[in-house]
Amino acid sequence: MEPTPQTANVYDEKTSSLVPVLAPNEGLPISDTGGAANPATFARRAHLQWKKFEKQLVEYNLEARGIQRVEADERHDLRALGYTQVAILWFSINLAANNITLGMLGPAVFGLGFLDSSLCAVFGMLVGCLPVAYIATFGPRSGNRTMIFARYTMGWWPSKLVVILNLIVLLGYALIDCVVAGQILSAVSTSNMSVVVGIIIVAIITWGITTFGYQIFHYYERYAWLPQLIVLCILAGVAGPGFNTSSSSEGDPATLSGNRLSFFGLNLAAAITYSGGAADYFVYYPEHTPGWKIFSVTMVGLSLSFTFAFLLGIGLASGMLTNTAWEEAYGVSQGALIVHGYKPLGGFGSFCGVIVALGLVANLIPPTYSSGIDAQILGRWAALVPRAIWNTIGVVIYTVCALAGRGHLAEIFTNFLALMGYWVSIWIAITLEEHLIFRRKKGFNWATWNEPKKLPLGIAALIAFLIGWAGAILCMAQVWYIGPIAKLVGDYGADMGNYVGFAWAAVVYPPMRVWELKKFGR
Repeated sequence: MEPTPQTANVYDEKTSSLVPVLAPNEGLPISDTGGAANPATFARRAHLQWKKFEKQLVEYNLEARGIQRVEADERHDLRALGYTQVAILWFSINLAANNITLGMLGPAVFGLGFLDSSLCAVFGMLVGCLPVAYIATFGPRSGNRTMIFARYTMGWWPSKLVVILNLIVLLGYALIDCVVAGQILSAVSTSNMSVVVGIIIVAIITWGITTFGYQIFHYYERYAWLPQLIVLCILAGVAGPGFNTSSSSEGDPATLSGNRLSFFGLNLAAAITYSGGAADYFVYYPEHTPGWKIFSVTMVGLSLSFTFAFLLGIGLASGMLTNTAWEEAYGVSQGALIVHGYKPLGGFGSFCGVIVALGLVANLIPPTYSSGIDAQILGRWAALVPRAIWNTIGVVIYTVCALAGRGHLAEIFTNFLALMGYWVSIWIAITLEEHLIFRRKKGFNWATWNEPKKLPLGIAALIAFLIGWAGAILCMAQVWYIGPIAKLVGDYGADMGNYVGFAWAAVVYPPMRVWELKKFGR
């Protein structure tokens, strides 16, 4: 393990935080304090350069803090933030067109009727929201970011695997948002704007907001929901009469059961993947913030926004059965179908479509912000790079991927979302058992977040995680692979990866953790 340089914490008034700054020669042997070619001296100078750059960010009111724990005396006054802000944050994030297009997949891809699609979407989402609300409570109580909290269950080294998977999820969601926004802007354009231009526009706006960090992020989400709610209510009013609410599901009983399970799991995955960043957004809340209140308002904000967006998407897709114009629009893109729903309003409808597209920025901000933080957890070398730089790299990566995959949105949804939900379900099983069984009395020492020797080794968690993955693979049903157990249900299989992965990990972890504690004491 490489030695950690000694630091001094300097209070910065603009960020209301303690900024660690290296003493001039601290942490270096006497023989290493001179000589430009000395590796230790070079590393120290590079670190100081990054710190200088961070101070410049602070001068422009940009958040300089990365993965460092937010101490109790650095928290904001609860009256300035409040519980309403939590509900509004989640409501604003989720009231977005990407969730409308996800709802479309029930009738369009899985052949489910309006009622079946609605029940699977809403109840699948509610199950997926429960872990998100649970993880969100650890933001105030720990002051640590979500993937730092993962160290307390997975250990120092195995947690890096979780971090990598979470980065894939975050950038993948951002990719989907960019594609949907690009499709909508292209569909409403009277000058034949390409999807490419639309993708770049929303990516640049998101980069600007997330670079400033926590305060601007929360401020933006505080108001972004209102125009979205207005234009989506208009969409429901204009397109609602065309919804085919009496449509029925297709297929024999076994195939129908498989499709219901798969669509239920897809919506569960869409919600549960927020767990990987849920605590990030509340680390500045006071330690004494009641966990049950954070849990409750998170559930309210998530469930209301998800439900409204899903039902809009399901209604639009169900209407394709009787409206050939809607079917043709869907053939162009999912975003084009949303725009077509506004067609009776003429030019005002096009304006509403633009608002819907730009509303995806609210959904793009959280994964972009969290990816900039999570990248710092990959290693001590990565922690030296400011969050704003990692933030920029993340935007470039998902923008390029969105440009490459802009013609395959439905495939990305059905193959990516469910697959990425597997690891979150497994991690949640391990986290729940570590918290409720092994830490129920002694709790967590949040101050040891960066001390590997005081964290679990992670052997039990890694074994349970891999066994959970094995169960998920056996029970997954994707276009490119259907597991042997999943094949037993219907013509297209049933995606049960989330449920089986969670269950297998939950069974394996407790005895392995008991052995680990007895053998190594941590």
